[in-house]
Amino acid sequence: MTPGRFGPHPPYVPYVAAHETHTGLVVLVGDRAFKAKKPVLTDFLDFRTLEQRERVCLREVELNSRLSPESYFGVAHLTDPGGGPAEPIVVMRRYRDEDRLASRVGRGPDEAVRTALDAVAAVLARFHRRAERSPEIDAQGEAAAIERRWRDNLVELDRNADTLPAGSVARIGRLVTEFIAGREPLFNRRIEDGLIVDGHGDLLADDIFCGRGEPALLDCLEFDDELRYVDCVDDAAFLAMDLEFMGRKDLGAYFLERYAAHSGVAVPSALAHFYIAYRAVVRAKVDCVRVSQGKSEAAHDAARHLAVAAEHLEIGRVRLALVGGNPGTGKSTVARGLAEGTGAQVISTDDVRRELRDSGAITGDAGVLDRGLYSPDNVAAVYDVALRRAESLLRDGQSVILDGTWRDPQMRAQAHRLAAETHSATVELMCSATTDTAAGRIVTRPAGNSEVTPEIAAALAAEQAGWDTAHRIDTSGAVEDSTRQALAAWRRTS
Repeated sequence: MTPGRFGPHPPYVPYVAAHETHTGLVVLVGDRAFKAKKPVLTDFLDFRTLEQRERVCLREVELNSRLSPESYFGVAHLTDPGGGPAEPIVVMRRYRDEDRLASRVGRGPDEAVRTALDAVAAVLARFHRRAERSPEIDAQGEAAAIERRWRDNLVELDRNADTLPAGSVARIGRLVTEFIAGREPLFNRRIEDGLIVDGHGDLLADDIFCGRGEPALLDCLEFDDELRYVDCVDDAAFLAMDLEFMGRKDLGAYFLERYAAHSGVAVPSALAHFYIAYRAVVRAKVDCVRVSQGKSEAAHDAARHLAVAAEHLEIGRVRLALVGGNPGTGKSTVARGLAEGTGAQVISTDDVRRELRDSGAITGDAGVLDRGLYSPDNVAAVYDVALRRAESLLRDGQSVILDGTWRDPQMRAQAHRLAAETHSATVELMCSATTDTAAGRIVTRPAGNSEVTPEIAAALAAEQAGWDTAHRIDTSGAVEDSTRQALAAWRRTS
């Protein structure tokens, strides 16, 4: 190896080891790690020429020095005794395997692992605050750019369909299309808030070392700048996904919580699920490369990564739930329980009605169905405001629960149109209870924004307008049972 500024090699090398990845080879000698690139071509990189490998090695040192300058010494060259061209190699500090985050997660104890993850979150948050931002970088946070990344990954996975579970890629593609199509305001707001950065791009537990001092975050993505221009949450989600893949979903969630705390940046639930899914798909693509290189066991990893992706896309799917039923049937209780279990936001027509009445937007006395405060025009005004508020939340990636009677088929049709326009899934829940149970609840419930009288409740019960598309929930039993039924219907959304 040609001499350079890498310090003297120890006269006695106590141990030597080597590790191979799908794109490189790392040789560990003494207190140094020497990393060479394979002359490979994949769907996402090209290292076939010496010039390309030289350039990417220099870039690797430059980019990783942003996060761990003490870990990267520079680029050296492995000379050929026969006079051939010298091969560029990245020279790095060697870290102990037991300090690798992946090793710590497997070894425990959990308290120590959580302490390490908190430190990693702090380092990443600080890095993101200082990271480069520009219009060019922002462009990669636009919905069109995000859609293009997903499409490229899914196309590459389709080429390996014989390696993957049947239908898995198509299912993921449908959910991704739905999410992106309705969430352009969310992506635009992330750009406006300055949350698209030149990040790490490949944050895995195997490449993080937690010894003395601050964690060392190594091996950022160096071969394609655009793929490194990411939302801060996307960058953090990679490690959350990797921890989940290791069987520690709880630690992934903990890491995102600590990242949010250190960065002061909100991590919207739906967006976190979306980006965890994206990172799982990226790793599935890498697994397929490994399969093509003769590592047949990587097919199992690819299937597991796609399962993680599909699960998070389902959980993070934006939903509009209509929780209806006559007064006293427990719909507000069900709505609250559903919100607690899903993170969705409740919009109550009772609350909207009281707000509009107090502002003078609607007038009239309560007490008679279809008259006064409950006249058709006033009811339409209440539902119109509720739906407009829901629209803003849905486009921002926030699932919504609309709590009202939903007795009017035209109102329900309006809600369905909103769901279609915002590419949100619809959940319809019809709460029911016996007439005596409902009447008793109306009389005994504490004061609130509902101004429904027993007379109105009786008139509504007499109508019994059909709602055949709704999942019926019997609320006569325990609250926990009603909530469980509602959550089951939510998860079954097609």
